[in-house]
Amino acid sequence: RWQKIFMFPLWSKMAVFWNKMFLTIIVLLIVLFLDAVREVRKYSSVHVNEKAANVNSSAFDHIQMKLFRSQRNLYLSGFSLFLWLVLRRTVTLLTQLAKEMASHAALETQVNDATEAAKKYMAENEKLQEALSGKRDGKKKESTDATEEKLKEEVEHLKAELQKTSHAFQKAKTEVTAVKKQSEGLRREYDHLMKEFEQLQQNLNKAEDKKDL
Repeated sequence: RWQKIFMFPLWSKMAVFWNKMFLTIIVLLIVLFLDAVREVRKYSSVHVNEKAANVNSSAFDHIQMKLFRSQRNLYLSGFSLFLWLVLRRTVTLLTQLAKEMASHAALETQVNDATEAAKKYMAENEKLQEALSGKRDGKKKESTDATEEKLKEEVEHLKAELQKTSHAFQKAKTEVTAVKKQSEGLRREYDHLMKEFEQLQQNLNKAEDKKDL
């Protein structure tokens, strides 16, 4: 059902637009991250200078508030940029996994068809051998021998194709397993980053509470 939904022609037409949108968001997040770094450096130096100069408390608190906001923007833009890249990588891996699973199913169907065809030819070959054993006519025997040789060649050809298809099936299965492992590793890394992000968010909330006090 999901394959039918994602195979709509509308998504392929919108793919170029979404790729451009993704690059635009990446550039925007990079600009915000660099601006936050600049603000942190700016207010950090001002904070140190004002603290050393012993100015009035209102100006010092204002500078401290600006520093805190710039640090918060730095954390948010940095994690947003990183998580956006992780999301992009996750979508890419899921797409590759879906393609490998589709090719895996197609190869499995091909292997089953080749196996059934080989069994069919083997059954016909056995019937011909039984018919040959009950006949004594020399001319008929020569013609049936030629037919048997031809069937043997076809059976060998089908066996070779079956073996080739089996190798391709095993290769696709190995690739699917590798993609699954990459997806699991990425998911664990994503969960770890989300935990760190929640911890940093809690630290920022505590810092805001202290600032309000």
